[in-house]
Amino acid sequence: MATDYKKITLDGLWDNNPALVQLLGLCPLLAVTGTVVNALGLGIASILVLIGSNLTISMFRKFVPDSVRLPVFVMIIASFVTCIELLMQAFTYELYTILGIFIPLIVTNCAIMGRADAFACKNPVGASLLDGVMMGIGFTAVLAILGAMREILGLGTLFADMQLLFGPMAESWKIVLIDDYTGFLFAILPPGAFVGMGLLIALKNIIDARLEERRKEATPAAPAAESKRVRVTGNIS
Repeated sequence: MATDYKKITLDGLWDNNPALVQLLGLCPLLAVTGTVVNALGLGIASILVLIGSNLTISMFRKFVPDSVRLPVFVMIIASFVTCIELLMQAFTYELYTILGIFIPLIVTNCAIMGRADAFACKNPVGASLLDGVMMGIGFTAVLAILGAMREILGLGTLFADMQLLFGPMAESWKIVLIDDYTGFLFAILPPGAFVGMGLLIALKNIIDARLEERRKEATPAAPAAESKRVRVTGNIS
């Protein structure tokens, strides 16, 4: 059966987004999205692990027996997470310390394990690679949007401390939206993350409903079946 690359792309970005539809990986998603830089740090790490694990699992899927499938998946994912940890310690150490335990916990992230078990172990390399990229981008986009919402409401800034991820050139990226802002503590606490996530899910559902209505309006209605006159001959008793 031919691989539907368009469907894989749409699933990762929108239709089957791991954060908004599958509701996977919510623990790190809600915990570290207090600012955009934290969200992007975890998101980029998740993308790299997704790409690496999907690619590797797809390449060796025919050589791994079902009896040890999940332990092998965990070992592969853990190997890539270890590589990401070492890279972050070398190049973005301060951001690594801020994200803390949530980088090692990528190993048990349901979004990554779910793609390995549901897709990568059943599909060829090209499709699995694209699935990892799109699912990772979709997950990171939700992280970044939620992080932006919480940073704006909680701190009155946007793109603060981006130098932690992109180096000294990003120090000037910070945008102060409200001068002398005292802060809205609720937005940067866990309850604010839950409320923000709920709003994003509700917005997606509204957009999906509008798109479905437009699709139905654009689809021509099937012609009604014409009634036929039936002639009855003979006597009816």
